[in-house]
Amino acid sequence: MSNHLQWDDARVFLALARTGTLTRAAKQLGVGTATMIRRLDRLESALGVRLFSRHQNGYFLTDEGQSLLNRAEGLEQAGQAFGAAPMHEVAGHVRLATAENLADPFIIPALEPLYEMHPDLTLELITGTQTVNLHRRDADLAVRMVKPTQGNVTLRTIGTLGFGLYGSSSYLAERKIKSASFVQDSDSLIGWVETSSHLPSAQWIIRALAGRPPKLMTSSLSSQLAAAVAGMGLAVLPHFLARRHGLQCLVAELGVNQQIWLVMHSDLVHSRRIRVVADFLIALFEKNADELTYAKP
Repeated sequence: MSNHLQWDDARVFLALARTGTLTRAAKQLGVGTATMIRRLDRLESALGVRLFSRHQNGYFLTDEGQSLLNRAEGLEQAGQAFGAAPMHEVAGHVRLATAENLADPFIIPALEPLYEMHPDLTLELITGTQTVNLHRRDADLAVRMVKPTQGNVTLRTIGTLGFGLYGSSSYLAERKIKSASFVQDSDSLIGWVETSSHLPSAQWIIRALAGRPPKLMTSSLSSQLAAAVAGMGLAVLPHFLARRHGLQCLVAELGVNQQIWLVMHSDLVHSRRIRVVADFLIALFEKNADELTYAKP
């Protein structure tokens, strides 16, 4: 592959690599999709390689495209340093995959200072239940509750999510032994559907039920929380979520706490835009470590 890469070419390449579609890349650069196609074809012809594989749902970097990424981002950083923007500002698009129960109540409310420091930074939060593949560049980095065991990724723990057994004050007031800090045979428990039975919290509920059926089974943490708030029974929930919804803790230590992992594609570790978001997440989770881990921070 040729080493000749101009800044204008790098802008086209980076916009498409980060957004994944011609339409969004063209909008980011303020050009038409036809111009994007023409400039991309010119770049690939000049380099003599195919940089993207074209699919119905978007453009994905080939191995050759991945190898060009750091060089293109180096040109971008040099351009930013040479321009009028202060060096501490970072521009670009970052895709972060995480669980909805972390994104909505915890990460999103804390984003404003990040945007104030980097007004040209844009963030895309992916919180669906679909599998997100960092190697395929479905996202640039991820906050996960399960440690990845394969792929070209760099990872570190950034915290612990603590779980306890919770119920509403109305439910606890109706229990046969109101002060008992254990599961009674008469207790209604909120469990998980079979496809989620591998989760540590689901396993704890199964053991506590001892063969009895749960009062309700759900497929998401948000619905578990809603059921507990509605007084339908006891649920294993993250301390910080249960506390924010006024639930009462019955058992604070269940042995099902989960480590929180920050994962990023190894090729992006030195990217300034990725590093800025990663550092923000690390600081956020460290600052709120007690709230996330313990029943009474």
